[in-house]
Amino acid sequence: MNGYNPFTTGCHIIIADGLKGTDEQYVEINQEYVKTAKIGRAIMDADVIISLNHFKGHEGTGFGGAIKNIGMGCGSRAGKMEMHSSGKPNVIPENCRKCKQCIKICAHGAISYNEEGKAVIDHNKCVGCGRCIGICNFDAIKSPNDEAADILNKKMAEYALAVVKDKPQFHISLICDVSPNCDCHGENDAPIVPNIGMLASFDMVALDKACADLVNKQEVFENSYLAEQMKKGVHEKDLFHSNHPETNWESQIEHGEEIGLGTKEYELIEVK
Repeated sequence: MNGYNPFTTGCHIIIADGLKGTDEQYVEINQEYVKTAKIGRAIMDADVIISLNHFKGHEGTGFGGAIKNIGMGCGSRAGKMEMHSSGKPNVIPENCRKCKQCIKICAHGAISYNEEGKAVIDHNKCVGCGRCIGICNFDAIKSPNDEAADILNKKMAEYALAVVKDKPQFHISLICDVSPNCDCHGENDAPIVPNIGMLASFDMVALDKACADLVNKQEVFENSYLAEQMKKGVHEKDLFHSNHPETNWESQIEHGEEIGLGTKEYELIEVK
């Protein structure tokens, strides 16, 4: 549906959890939030994990990097729903302008409109992906609370552990065209900061921390979503918090370190 096939990419493509997202393998990890992770079977058949990700902002997790690429990306459809289940958003009716952009972005038919034309989210259908949060220009859709965003990040780190546990691993992050929202959006947006380059590490926690630190040292592009947020009075030293104030990216880093996924300590070695 999204164009991932050998003709568009120029290389062989395997849909890891099958064409319908149901080809999964259960992986026992017995962590704080996830006891049994549901991972795409083809991923678990791999002997080595080498990942390539686009580092960007994210409306649910603060940013998307190596941890999100592995944890969320390798979960089966049921696994993705399990990770998102704590972060289902709500509509603030007084902020809703009835533009109906959110219903266009929802892939699960979870959004409808009441008699006043205001958006309503059905949590029985919602998977908590956060697309509606990113598409709303009026801040009418919010995550329920900060804890929910933290739990999403922690579940994601635990899923990443299920994927790479006892396997050789290497991760590459491209800090270019750093968009304000997730790449799952159908639309594109202006980058929020200048391009930085490519980082790589055997440790995905250290890699994500290094990427976040480098982005936070950049000047914000004037024509970006982040600049608009800052004009509204959202001024923080952390650009990801300013981009999406209800998120807390540090929770995925801290929890990843706690569960043995990696360390947030790193040394930057520049290669020219």
